[in-house]
Amino acid sequence: MSGHSKWSTIKRKKEKTDSQRAKVFTKIGRELAVAVREGGGPDPSSNSKLKDCIAKAKAANVPNDNIERIIKKAAGDSSSDNYESITYEGYGPNGIAVIVETLTDNRNRTAGDLRHYFDKFGGNLGTTGCVSFMFEQKGVIVVEKEGHEEDKVMEDALEAGASDMKADEDVFEIYTEPADFSGVREDLEAKGYEFESAEIEMVPSNYTTLQDEEAIVKMQKLLDLLEDDDDVQNVWHNWDMPDSDEEE
Repeated sequence: MSGHSKWSTIKRKKEKTDSQRAKVFTKIGRELAVAVREGGGPDPSSNSKLKDCIAKAKAANVPNDNIERIIKKAAGDSSSDNYESITYEGYGPNGIAVIVETLTDNRNRTAGDLRHYFDKFGGNLGTTGCVSFMFEQKGVIVVEKEGHEEDKVMEDALEAGASDMKADEDVFEIYTEPADFSGVREDLEAKGYEFESAEIEMVPSNYTTLQDEEAIVKMQKLLDLLEDDDDVQNVWHNWDMPDSDEEE
């Protein structure tokens, strides 16, 4: 099932080294800080954007102390105002659709870096709207299968307002409409569920397989460079990643 590709990416992220994990923490920290400034303050009960961000941070195993420190700092610091959210769209090797969400304090640097990455690995940065029509925004909540019965999870998810659920070999992927995401996540949290990931994602309507070995290597290198860039928050794509990536 093509939906496995997203989970294989999460699994690869979870197995990253300490330095890469630190980078993930930094990116989520930046997101938390911007959520405090843009969402209406440091109180998650009145700032839904921040509440969603905290859930994402916890799913990524960011320690509670770190989360509280970042929120406190952001509440008294205007420097997070310098970051603007810019989404870029482009094509990887063989026309793989790629959406890159960034938080940057220098749009010229970010655009130049992204254009370089795409060019280097046989892709190209496109104009706004060139690939986003191939994706749908959805809330995606991932719950580990172990210790849960599929029928019960399905019942709880639908009762909470989810629109769909898919079972992978390791996890349940629960889908919601973007507007319902926070409510569904909170309801499942209240029922004692813990999440492997929980965020609003750009989900492709269909996936593309790469057969050519060179194109596969180039696409993987492009994704690695994008994910390692400090300005990049999220990378969404419609590449049906090979099974070997799921086992990395």
